[in-house]
Amino acid sequence: MKTELEQQDIQLIAEKVAETLKPLLNNNRYTEDDMIFTPETLAEYLKVEPSWVYKQASDKKIPHFKSGKYLRFKKSAIDKWITSQSIEPLPPYKIPSKIKAAS
Repeated sequence: MKTELEQQDIQLIAEKVAETLKPLLNNNRYTEDDMIFTPETLAEYLKVEPSWVYKQASDKKIPHFKSGKYLRFKKSAIDKWITSQSIEPLPPYKIPSKIKAAS
């Protein structure tokens, strides 16, 4: 017995299968925040020299951990550190009205 399916029926089946499998696939994958950097890959991410990364870690100025003898960096911790290093711009300076009038 041979059954032929319409293209739209095949599409609906494929979408249903993908919807059913999605939670299973996501649970077994790391998110981007779980990414672990080596000093070299972190240097590339930050657009700095690897020696700078080693110096910052040595001075305990950048979040890191050791995996055995290997220095490693968790992306989520680095991203939080970057945010904490950001400097907010100053609000626009307003000239007091007394100074304006004297001009």
